[in-house]
Amino acid sequence: MILQRKKVLFSALLLAGWLLIVAQPQLARLHYDGGGDWYNDRDILPNIAHKLNATLHTNFSADQAVVKPGDSNIFDYPVIFMTGHGNVIFNQRERENLRRYLANGGFLYIDDDYGMDASIRRELALLYPEYQLVELPAQHPLFHCYYTFSKGTPKIHKHNDKRPQTLAILDNTGRILVLYTYETNISDGWSNAHDDPDSIKDAAFKMGVNIFYYLLAG
Repeated sequence: MILQRKKVLFSALLLAGWLLIVAQPQLARLHYDGGGDWYNDRDILPNIAHKLNATLHTNFSADQAVVKPGDSNIFDYPVIFMTGHGNVIFNQRERENLRRYLANGGFLYIDDDYGMDASIRRELALLYPEYQLVELPAQHPLFHCYYTFSKGTPKIHKHNDKRPQTLAILDNTGRILVLYTYETNISDGWSNAHDDPDSIKDAAFKMGVNIFYYLLAG
């Protein structure tokens, strides 16, 4: 009961805070260079926005925003989402802008849709040479903040049939700057393009709720 009251309180405060800034906030997708399909599964963010609105009583627009890592308006969005299959490249100006964005309270959530792992690890090492990408254990609050995932990261798609992982770059206070899901493809479970079983879609959406809830509750 106490946890449920906290959930309701969070939802009310979250919505009230954003309404002071913009009538209907948007989730934003990162348009990156390098050749990777940053636009993959265009219904991902509209679908998770609908789920967040229904579950957390937020007021996200069904229309996603699209921003580039060097854009000044990246600061208008509390969470930037990134996915795809191919190569990723940030130039130095983009890295500096992303670091400012993340240092000022923003978050970057990356979901590997199979094929971007090598390039995103390279770019994250260049973005934050002073920090390591670390795996979050199943006990981490991210997996228990709204729905409970006692085993940690759920497996949504097979890919190379490796163990699913949720990794993060944390600052010196322990705050998550970048969240990266690998060998699971959480966001594919939000898309209508995949004929996943209901149990898989349910796990994907619930993990999505946890991710946004945790990141935005701060």
